[in-house]
Amino acid sequence: MKFYATGRRKTAIARVWLFPGEGKITINRRDAESYLNRATNIKLIEQPLNATGTREQYDIWCTARGGGLSGQAGAIRLGIARALIRVAAEHREPLKAAGYLTRDPRKVERKKYGRKGARARFQFSKR
Repeated sequence: MKFYATGRRKTAIARVWLFPGEGKITINRRDAESYLNRATNIKLIEQPLNATGTREQYDIWCTARGGGLSGQAGAIRLGIARALIRVAAEHREPLKAAGYLTRDPRKVERKKYGRKGARARFQFSKR
């Protein structure tokens, strides 16, 4: 039996499938450690599994598109959390308490005309 969910963060979108297994995580047909390159991102995607105590019970297969690696890791985390709720409704309480079911709404603000960036102005000169 497989369980599917979608996760998003910044401009990244992750499609996540959970299968009963031994805890192997595959992202874009590559091992999670080799794809994400950073221990913090790997810990990030394991958080929902650790919160529910299902780290060694499911294999995870996901595709991530858009954004950077950190945005993709956040999208995968949300996808895993949503898929765990589809597995069993009792997973909702610990995931909700830890904040793993909240979609992070923060995105990069666009650059404005006449300015250096989104909010930064050029240095003011009195004379």
